[in-house]
Amino acid sequence: MHLRRSLSALLISGSVLVIAGCALRSPPPPVVVPAAFTPLGVAAPYLSGDVIGGRKSRAAKMRAAGIRPLAPVAAPAYLGAVDTELRRQTAGIGVDVIRLPDGILVRIPAAFTFDAGSAEVRPQFDATLLEIARTVKANRQTYVDVLAHTDTTGTSAVNQSLSEKRASAVASYLSRHGVAKARIASRGFGETQPLYPVDTTETQRAANRRVEIRLVPFRSTDAPAPARRRR
Repeated sequence: MHLRRSLSALLISGSVLVIAGCALRSPPPPVVVPAAFTPLGVAAPYLSGDVIGGRKSRAAKMRAAGIRPLAPVAAPAYLGAVDTELRRQTAGIGVDVIRLPDGILVRIPAAFTFDAGSAEVRPQFDATLLEIARTVKANRQTYVDVLAHTDTTGTSAVNQSLSEKRASAVASYLSRHGVAKARIASRGFGETQPLYPVDTTETQRAANRRVEIRLVPFRSTDAPAPARRRR
């Protein structure tokens, strides 16, 4: 019995040495990091910052338009319902709905909404954008930020101007279809926030060209209601 245990131990030790020796002679291949795709997820500074123009100013406009704010405790459930509806509407068409720490982002490839170099919304995308507009309209207790981006081809000045025009075009579309102007602001980022910092293929450039609609809850704590005057 003692001899069997010794032989077993010797065999196990030898196996370990052989495996270790193989590991030393043949190191595993290095992990290949994918190409320069930048997810720009929920922690991206341009997404996690304040609403365009600042909450205090925007909240005052919304109150003046008769929009009632959410109680802070009600905001998570409210956003959850909006998120569910937007995902249902856009399922399977290539539009991303991303839940942010304090809001929802609808990311739309610009190829869906605009022809190259144009800031006119394409008729082919009208039906989908109309459905998004209806949901945004129905859920009044949110700020609506429209953000537009370009690829890195062309000059930065031209790209900046084009992104501003595209953001404004989508904001105007939402307004024409019933979303209160008091809720909407727009901004173009040009080529400054690319998903691919070096976009050498059409797939990469198409990913960089995009429009985003950010919905952020309008809370009662954003700006207090004006005090009533005593008579």
